[in-house]
Order: sequence, then C-alpha cells, then structure tokens
Amino acid sequence: MNSSDSDLQIAGDLLEVQHLLRPAPEHPATVAEFVGLARTIAADRDRWAPLVRYDATTRWYHRLRTCPGYEVWLLSWVPGQGSGLHDHGPSSGVLTVLDGELTERTDRGKRTLGAGAQRVFAPGYVHEVVNDSLEPAVSLHVYYPGLTDMPMHASQCAPVATTA
Repeated sequence: MNSSDSDLQIAGDLLEVQHLLRPAPEHPATVAEFVGLARTIAADRDRWAPLVRYDATTRWYHRLRTCPGYEVWLLSWVPGQGSGLHDHGPSSGVLTVLDGELTERTDRGKRTLGAGAQRVFAPGYVHEVVNDSLEPAVSLHVYYPGLTDMPMHASQCAPVATTA
C-alpha cells in the first residue's frame, strides 16, 4: 500500500458503506447546532414570511415547530412593542432577527440587532426586547427545552428623585 493512498481509496465509496456513516441527530444538541437550525429556518423565507402577521395591540407570535426537546417561534413587532423585562426559566435560546431592527436591553446596556443578528442565551438570562424603530420587525426564537416559563422582572431603572 502506498502512503499516498487516501482514506477514500482504502475504504471505497463511503455512501456504499452505510455502517461507517454517523446517523443524523434527532435534534440539535449543541449551541452551534441550535444556531445553525435558526439560520437554516431564517434562510427559508418562503416558508416563514407568508405566516407573519402584525397586530397593533400586542406582539403577534406563531409556533413554527415543536420537536422533542425544543420549539421554534416566529414573532412580529410593530414600532413600540416590547417584551418587558423577562427571562426564559429553564430554557436556553437563540434569538434571530429576520426583518427590521430590534433593541435588546440588559443590565449591561442596550444593543441594536439588525436583520441577520443572533443572540444566544442561557437559562436565567434577563433581557427585554423592544422595537424602537419606525418599521415593523420579525424575529425567530428557538428554545431548548421548549419554553414553559417566562418570568417577568421589575424594571432595573431607578425611580426619578423629586424635590419638594
């Protein structure tokens, strides 16, 4: 055997030797795989865009997918709408902005998220998401495990001092 022989030459066509291939995972299991899932869904605009609705009275949301261990939500935000300060209980998540612009506020400050931006968070991560822009926005949220709790938190802003 020549040292220049490749693994493919030695093993032959891998598609012919199915036992050498790893089975596809049932669902994502790592942060990178969940981020990849969110990017894949985001790229399939023909699938999610026709589902989007805008509601002037409340944030609109639609569950796109429920799978063992995780779920995927589509949300729309008209200007001025926000989530309130909250965490996601025992769930980790990936937030992906699909259209428009959202502002994420945390105890560390605020961050503007444009279309394509992603945020990954662990259980207990406290934030508020708001559409501070003048245009509607759409976002995709992947939660692992599925979202069962979303505790609200008091505002972190200090009250304004008044003088008599």
